[in-house]
Amino acid sequence: MKLFLLLSLSVYLFGATSFITDEEYASSLYKNPRGIGCNNCHGDNGKGKLVAKYEQKGVLKEFKGSDITNIGFKDFYEALDTSIPGMPKYFLTKDEIEALYRYLHKVKK
Repeated sequence: MKLFLLLSLSVYLFGATSFITDEEYASSLYKNPRGIGCNNCHGDNGKGKLVAKYEQKGVLKEFKGSDITNIGFKDFYEALDTSIPGMPKYFLTKDEIEALYRYLHKVKK
């Protein structure tokens, strides 16, 4: 009990609000925001990756996740806030979208 009080007091005194960093938070969002991670289609670094090859009406096709590291915040936000064919709808908050953008673009808060 004393240890808990000591830890609680130190968090209060030193202003720590989280036990994970912004980078760790954003990484966890990227890897599993709402059941399926962005990394499954956009790759670990956001550059995109081949998700599947398939044949449709005798034509070999590929389904690829796009590179999401080369777009501005407005386009990034709109892509996550609207329905895009082949992409799940995540229902992320604005703070979550900003964290993901900073994570992919290595922008400091």
